[in-house]
Amino acid sequence: MLNSEILDTFLRLLDEAKASGDREPTAMNLATVDSSGRVASRIVLLKGVDERGFRFHTNYQSDKGSQLEAHPQVALCFHWKQLRDGVQVRVEGASRKLQDEESDAYFASRPRQSQIGAWASLQSQTLPDRDAFEQRVARYEHEFDGRDVTRPPHWGGYVVEPDMLEFWYGAEFRLHERVRWSRHGQTWTSRLLYP
Repeated sequence: MLNSEILDTFLRLLDEAKASGDREPTAMNLATVDSSGRVASRIVLLKGVDERGFRFHTNYQSDKGSQLEAHPQVALCFHWKQLRDGVQVRVEGASRKLQDEESDAYFASRPRQSQIGAWASLQSQTLPDRDAFEQRVARYEHEFDGRDVTRPPHWGGYVVEPDMLEFWYGAEFRLHERVRWSRHGQTWTSRLLYP
């Protein structure tokens, strides 16, 4: 569980990033590890944060879903270049699937074409040609014609429950400020780090 000081600091920075004109202030790098120890990273979008941690959604059968299943420890990194002299927030911790009800609620809030795309995309699998994907999109548009699109069973959310979080504030001459928070049991402690 994030303490109130950490959560308030993150939410304040996120609000600043949203107000800064950043085109995608919720973008975060997600780093995962597969069963052989190979590291992968990609940008995903933050879909919520509270005292439990940081939430995002994906296809459970994608490469990232398989990696999260094999090795739930992950790292996240936000980078807001337009804030101050640059701000990064680094997060490390364990991921776990959200309850179905939470995934259902978020899925219902998505645009209809995004919902159809979740059914049509065999995420991370080889696509023979773009036409094959367009045919799958058309198939699911037809299947859900006139009714709500339900969440596919292979698609849902995760929460990253941090045990380390670092706020990095850029400064001239690389004299940055770094504040590292570490969790021990339910207790969080902070310390400054050399830049």
